[in-house]
This record gives sequence, structure tokens and C-alpha cells, in this order.
Amino acid sequence: MGPSRRGWAWAAWLWSLLLLAEAAEEEGPPAHFLYQGRAECFFPNGTGSEAERRFLYRFIYNRQDIAHFDSDLGRYVALAPMAESNVDRWNRDPGILQAAKADVDVLCRHNYGIFDPFALGRKLPPKMKIAPNGYGVSSSSSRNIMLICTLDRFFPAKITVRWFRNGKEEKGDMVMTTPIMDNGDWTYRIQVMLETQPEKGDVYTCQAEHASSASPASIEWRPQSDAAKSKMWTGIVGLVLGVVFVAAGLSLYVKKGCAVPPPTVGLME
Repeated sequence: MGPSRRGWAWAAWLWSLLLLAEAAEEEGPPAHFLYQGRAECFFPNGTGSEAERRFLYRFIYNRQDIAHFDSDLGRYVALAPMAESNVDRWNRDPGILQAAKADVDVLCRHNYGIFDPFALGRKLPPKMKIAPNGYGVSSSSSRNIMLICTLDRFFPAKITVRWFRNGKEEKGDMVMTTPIMDNGDWTYRIQVMLETQPEKGDVYTCQAEHASSASPASIEWRPQSDAAKSKMWTGIVGLVLGVVFVAAGLSLYVKKGCAVPPPTVGLME
């Protein structure tokens, strides 16, 4: 354990003793309490250079931030009255301050080298699909539908999604976007919906701008007429019936082929 680690261990041990002593002087220690120390590194511009690193060490007591060390300030800051006397004591101790300042480089530089290839170098393009909700277009009349563009399994989370109808961008209240959803495996998901009244010949395009590609990715959707849908369903029904008849015929064939012939009784001469 180096000087920096020893400094933090000593500070944490001292802090725990002081908390218990102060609680005992007032009402006695509570039945349940939780003390945490949390180290955080911030890289505002994503470069990890020494001038752009910020180190924050937080002291948390029963889910409440009571004090922290801020490398931008170079000292400890009390966030609750119970921490003021201890923070003042730490800020007057050169050894504790020196250990805390050293961790800006020791912890943040080290962690940046570990996570940079995964967090910043990793880029996954979105998997895109369009699904109509309330689908229905007829040759004589039209009605509003909701086109849902789903973009899934992408990283990083920042993404820009636009809807186009016949090359013209659709904006305003007709376009609705869900918050970006975390899949829990370092990938994200979002849905962008367009309420519209499609007509025969329209071409709808969902376009995404993402760091995984230098050019926007897109997917198209075209409305189908009732005649086209009727033909599609006729084909599906015909295919299903064909499969049923083939399965029935195959079943009968197998049963006949496996039938056991009756025994033959020989004649006595």
C-alpha cells in the first residue's frame, strides 16, 4: 500500500471513529447505519489529459453526502454540519491533502487507460426496423396510422433520429420519441414514432445519425393497398392449407406403410 492508499485508509478509519464518538455524545449510536467512501473520476472532454481530469472522493453517511474532496478546489468540502469540524481538521493536515491530490493522477489516469478502449473506442451501429401500428390504407380512403421506428443494440447512447416522407423531413407534434433505454449490457434502445396518413406511392424513411458510421443509416417503409394485402393474405392462407393437406396425406401414407399384414395359415397336405 503506497502513501496515497495509506492516507485514505487512515482518513477513513479516523472518520469512522469521529462519527461514532459524536453520535455517542449526542444520543448514542443508531441501531443501523451505513458509512461509504466513493471515489469518482470525471473527464469532461473525454481526453483523459491531466488538465481535464477531476477527482471527487465522497463521504456518504446513511445515503447522505456529508463531505467530499474536490481536486478542482484542492481541498475538502463539508456538505453537512456534522462534517464541518472534521473537514476543517483535514484541510489543515498537509499529509492528508497531499495524499488526496496524488490520487487525481494515480486513480484517474490509471482508470482512464483501462476503460478508454471499451467506453470510447467501442461503437455499435443500431439495428433498425419499422412497424406500423393501426395499419390500414385503402384505394378509396385513408386513415391515420402510427409508424414506429425501433433502433436497438447501439453504443454509445448519443443518437439523432429523423423521419422523412418522400424525402421531406416530418417535424412537430406528429413525431414522438421515447427516452433512450438502457439494455443493461452496454447497449441502448430508442423508439421514434410518426403519426401520419399514408397514401399509395408514399415512401417513409427512418434515418439515424450515430458515431458508429460516418454517414446516416436509414430504413424505408411503403404503404400497401387493400388489393395487395388481400393477395398477401390469400397466399398465406393457401400456403397454410397446402401444408395441412400435405401433412394429412403424409400421415396416412406412413400409417399404411407401417401396417402389419395378417398371419398366413399354411394348408396341410
